[in-house]
Amino acid sequence: MDDALFMREAIKEARKAFEVGEVPIGAVVVCDGRIVARAHNLTESTHDPTAHAEILAIREAASSMKNWRLSGCTLYSTVEPCIMCTGALVLARIKEVVYGVPDPKFGGSVSLYSIPTDVRLNHNFVVRKGPFGDEIAQMMRDFFRLLREKNGSK
Repeated sequence: MDDALFMREAIKEARKAFEVGEVPIGAVVVCDGRIVARAHNLTESTHDPTAHAEILAIREAASSMKNWRLSGCTLYSTVEPCIMCTGALVLARIKEVVYGVPDPKFGGSVSLYSIPTDVRLNHNFVVRKGPFGDEIAQMMRDFFRLLREKNGSK
């Protein structure tokens, strides 16, 4: 698989989120070398705390494949999936997650918790760091700087 190509697509999704005032996280699901789903955060615009890029991408992939089991698929996410999203990825039987930057506050895959490799669960998956971490981290910093400026806080 071409990690750079697919992470670029996730970054495109993250930029869409940025443009509409959402936390800039994007995700794509890849099966058999092709993108079957793409999404970006929509929590603010939908008023839905579960409308994370990863959850929306899982839903789209399951719908397009007509199967909730995403065995053999890889999810590319610009940011390490949170606890909720990581749990959904376990339930979806994802094969692998490739992330751009870790999430030290909510990370469910490597930063705070190691849910994907917890042997007590009925499914485990591979998690690995992907390319473009510096670019993604800069986009996140820019977003939160602009948000602070807009809200008049430091």
